[in-house]
Amino acid sequence: MTLLDAPDRIPDADLERARHALEEYVDGEVRFDAGSRAAYATDASNFRQVPLGVVVPRTIEAAVEAVRICREHGLPLVSRGGGTSLAGQCTNAAVVLDFSKYCHRVVSVDAERRRCVVEPGIVLDDLNRQLASTGLRFGPEPATHQNCTLGGMIGNNSCGATAQRTGKVVDNIASLDVLLYDGTRFTCGPTDDAAYAEIARGDDRRAEIHRALRGLRDAHADLVRERYPDIPRRVSGYNLDSLLPEHGFDLAGMLVGSEATLVTVLHAELELVPVVKERTLVVLGFRDIATAADAVPPIVEHEPIALEGVDRYLVRDEQIKGMNPQGLDELPEGTGFLMVQFGGDTVEEADRRAHAMLDALGETQHSPEVVFFDDPDREHELWQVREAGLGATAHVPHKPDTFEGWEDSAVPVERLGDYLRDLRGLYEEFGYASDTGPALYGHFGQGCVHTRIPFDLYS
Repeated sequence: MTLLDAPDRIPDADLERARHALEEYVDGEVRFDAGSRAAYATDASNFRQVPLGVVVPRTIEAAVEAVRICREHGLPLVSRGGGTSLAGQCTNAAVVLDFSKYCHRVVSVDAERRRCVVEPGIVLDDLNRQLASTGLRFGPEPATHQNCTLGGMIGNNSCGATAQRTGKVVDNIASLDVLLYDGTRFTCGPTDDAAYAEIARGDDRRAEIHRALRGLRDAHADLVRERYPDIPRRVSGYNLDSLLPEHGFDLAGMLVGSEATLVTVLHAELELVPVVKERTLVVLGFRDIATAADAVPPIVEHEPIALEGVDRYLVRDEQIKGMNPQGLDELPEGTGFLMVQFGGDTVEEADRRAHAMLDALGETQHSPEVVFFDDPDREHELWQVREAGLGATAHVPHKPDTFEGWEDSAVPVERLGDYLRDLRGLYEEFGYASDTGPALYGHFGQGCVHTRIPFDLYS
């Protein structure tokens, strides 16, 4: 049930009855007080929606009970991850389910099959710490990896710098244990014809959903193939392409990125990747950020494990705030920079891949300044320059406040340079350009751009 299905205003008496029922039947914290509702009214976006209340279940079964009670009382629901969403995904005039305090267990690990099962509230860094002894990790790593939860990452189809190697969350999910608002619970994932036939023979809600989605797929498959943007960072909208035969009629894939509008995720079976043993970082300096973006396509051909872009305005913001001075001092000449990381089983292997990329780049029209690092400590200093982007560009002293709102725009990598030129032109047309920004940076190897713009949201 979404906000559109709910009445404009739920009577206070009905909310009070729902609160009492939640307190009686749910093993967890039930918070309908004004302070808790205010605390959950925002995420990392520009938006504010005061929720009806907050439920913090202690167990997955307690979350199932919370959904049942909300259904019986006609209350809409939204699941919340780490609260780091930039487009308001964690906010709604609904009952917020927050799994992060208690439902953060690793249920099982199968290192041989490179899989694990987790509860939705586990924070990404905590998961990867627990997996460290296996030599495996969950691949996608947003810049908010210290705070974002796996449930939130599934809701948003998160990516991060490591997506250059491992793809988006949708590419790393084996199956999902999900709960519908009507109480239906089932596990879903890729479904071959034999498995589909067995499910579809049933007369329950699960069978009905599979049949309906199969019919939707069959009716619109050619249109989905034709019209869905073929770009690495397509994370908007429902993943109807996951239902295509070539993608295994993957219901879990379709649900990834649905932002709690379709189901409540109770468990996730994740596909894991080996930890990269050694890394080499090459930082390339260009005359401006658009020229740097022009060089991305030939670099991508050499399969770096990360390829990030940073412009001089981000550097300027970090200098003003006194952030990452060692890393900034190590940047090459230029005003637009690419941070290209290669991996291997040995330092020599990673270095060899980096040198092959540089040799090939030297044979093109792109001729950057180069700084080469295979010292982990110095690499970390440089990587902090990029990871600090969101914090560095917010609330810069003596500059207008900047805001999300044009965040995570994505284009084909071969058009990235022209896109950045056009975007800078839009800044100038609407009076947002200045000698200090706004900054442009992001996951350039996937055509994804981050920026914060000084929109006037106060007057």
